[in-house]
Amino acid sequence: MNRRELLKIGALGASGLAAMSPWQIVLADQPEGGDGLPVPEPRVARFETLAFGMFLHWGLYSQLGKGEWAKLNYGIPNDEYAKLAETFTADRFDGRAIARAARQTGMRYATLTSRHHDGFSLYDTRGLSAFDVTNSAAKRDLVLDFCEGCRAEGVVPMLYCTTLDWTDARFGSDFDAYLEYLRDSVELLCTQYGDIGGFWFDGNWSKPDADWKETELYGVIRKHQPEAMIINNVGIGNEGAIGHPEIDATTFEQSEPEPLDRRGWPKHVAGEMCRTFNRHWGIGAKDFNMYSPAHVIELLCACRGAGANLLMNIGPEASGALPDYEKAALAKVGEWVRLHGGNECTIYDGKPTGVRGQGRDFGLTVGAQADDEVIDLFVHSITPTANRWPEEGPRGAGARMFKGVPERYTSARWLDNDERLKIERHDDGSVTLHATGFPYGVDTVVRVARLEA
Repeated sequence: MNRRELLKIGALGASGLAAMSPWQIVLADQPEGGDGLPVPEPRVARFETLAFGMFLHWGLYSQLGKGEWAKLNYGIPNDEYAKLAETFTADRFDGRAIARAARQTGMRYATLTSRHHDGFSLYDTRGLSAFDVTNSAAKRDLVLDFCEGCRAEGVVPMLYCTTLDWTDARFGSDFDAYLEYLRDSVELLCTQYGDIGGFWFDGNWSKPDADWKETELYGVIRKHQPEAMIINNVGIGNEGAIGHPEIDATTFEQSEPEPLDRRGWPKHVAGEMCRTFNRHWGIGAKDFNMYSPAHVIELLCACRGAGANLLMNIGPEASGALPDYEKAALAKVGEWVRLHGGNECTIYDGKPTGVRGQGRDFGLTVGAQADDEVIDLFVHSITPTANRWPEEGPRGAGARMFKGVPERYTSARWLDNDERLKIERHDDGSVTLHATGFPYGVDTVVRVARLEA
């Protein structure tokens, strides 16, 4: 069954597919590699090289400073909540400035909540709903600002779309009519904002037994934006699950990334872990439980070691500006990326293709042939060497074991200072990397060594 045939089925509605499990509706022409694993479609392969993205949860709730679930958690009535639109000025929201901050961090894509569960749209719904940004104090299309700003900075724009709606009565009383509204909304986003890198759906977990008519919804995207990624958050507790065959990536929300065993899968599905800087997705004005730059660096490396992307969330202030702490933390993360090659850093094109370390240590490989292959080893728990007390020995140094290192590699060097490192090969095929500690005054959290022949 080719994609056109699948979309024809989608046009007939989901009723004819009710007796079929999602993975029975497969693309039979999905190619396989020499190892029997499905080959990623071009859009999925491109997404995997984006590696690192910025998530933005922002809306009316940002004025309350109590997180993105404030309306539900505090029982705010619809009419009272709607008044927040009168003071939603978005006077400091600058899509290009946000995209620039993302790019300087090493983030290659950004995902904005075009509409969250409160039902308020940050774009002109063109009459689909009165509860949108054109009827707020902002009176401008913020999704348009975001998308244009991203493209100006070379960042891929993606859009979060809620499937759950707390304020639209149709969600509870006429679900089919609500789903038509959802599809019409997505069609607007597909046709009015240029090329979109992906659509990130969230909320199907609110009605786990409902027929969400996903085939029809995703058919809208495939019709207008065939190269866009389709992601539907599987929710906490279902991390790494796969669903409808049009889904291009599975999610790991507030979780740990895990390598995906794609043997027997009908298509290659990417992985993406989303985390937020504190305990809230929308801004929590009194949430001091913040991630450090070191934590974000470790998360990024853990994701890439598992072959997944990291989507790191920020809750902008009510005005639309990025909070100072998150901006400063991301600036330090950007320094780490630039220290390790910037756009040439192996976190982007590198794949976890068999070089394995102990504990959290791992290798990433770029290139499939010996003459263009690059292998970097990501080494954790290195500490600065204490030169002042030599009798204590070189703290932070030590033997690190790796498997899967090709025999042609005989040494390595740290990327942060070009120091040469000895590699010792063993009869069982494993190697020992004789790691040294950081020069005093340096600590890159995760240290990267490049193998050399």
